[in-house]
Amino acid sequence: MRHQKRKFRIGTNPAHRKSLLRNLATEVIDHGKIKTTHAKAKAVRSYVEKLVTLAKVDTVSNRRLARTRLATGASVRALFNDVAPKFKERQGGYTRILKLPDGRVGDNAQVSYIALVD
Repeated sequence: MRHQKRKFRIGTNPAHRKSLLRNLATEVIDHGKIKTTHAKAKAVRSYVEKLVTLAKVDTVSNRRLARTRLATGASVRALFNDVAPKFKERQGGYTRILKLPDGRVGDNAQVSYIALVD
């Protein structure tokens, strides 16, 4: 039984979903905010929040875990040196999703910004 085992499918197979979440999380950490579909933004939100929680305690072990979940070493350094210290006193809710009023050109998919909270 799969009760309460829900994952965001995002219309892909598991390997593609894993790499998509990794790349989106890397971009959020590097740029602070990205524009993507609303479903992908909701999927990457928990991924990024868990990484920020991990990075609040700066140890070699946590850096290695973060490196396995992010695409580049530069994004790991940015996560531990720039992003996590801003949220040291915050107990969660590190990201914000802002829906945009118009759909994407072509397929009219709902588009959102996912951004780190300042």
